Amino acid sequence: MKYSLNFRLRTLLGQFVLFCALGTLGTLVHYLVLVLGVELGGGPVVSSTLGFIVGALVNYALSYHYIFRSNSSHQHTIMKFFTVAIFGLGFNALVLSSAIYGLRLHYVVGQVLATGIVAIWNFIGNRWWTFREAEYGTSR
Repeated sequence: MKYSLNFRLRTLLGQFVLFCALGTLGTLVHYLVLVLGVELGGGPVVSSTLGFIVGALVNYALSYHYIFRSNSSHQHTIMKFFTVAIFGLGFNALVLSSAIYGLRLHYVVGQVLATGIVAIWNFIGNRWWTFREAEYGTSR
């Protein structure tokens, strides 16, 4: 039992590290759209929202193929993935708005805070709901 729990924790930690490492690509796309949008005169929350959506598309592909190694149909997983992402988008907008307008932080600092919170939410939601079949050995 102890070996099994230790193995599962190491596997979970490894999966979280891979989620964060590969998620960096989606995050970079998100930040690129955010900064470009702000520099072109858009508001930071709207620009972040657009970046979040584009970054989520990148993260879906990486999550499906490499992080959770899903065998489920895209039709099955993409709806769940974007349900989790919509809640993440709400958390992102709430934290970013609070950081910018409440705490008077620079929008990039606020986005870094929001990214940390949303990353944890996304991992939990996608690991235990969207790609749940991976936990039961039915993944590739």
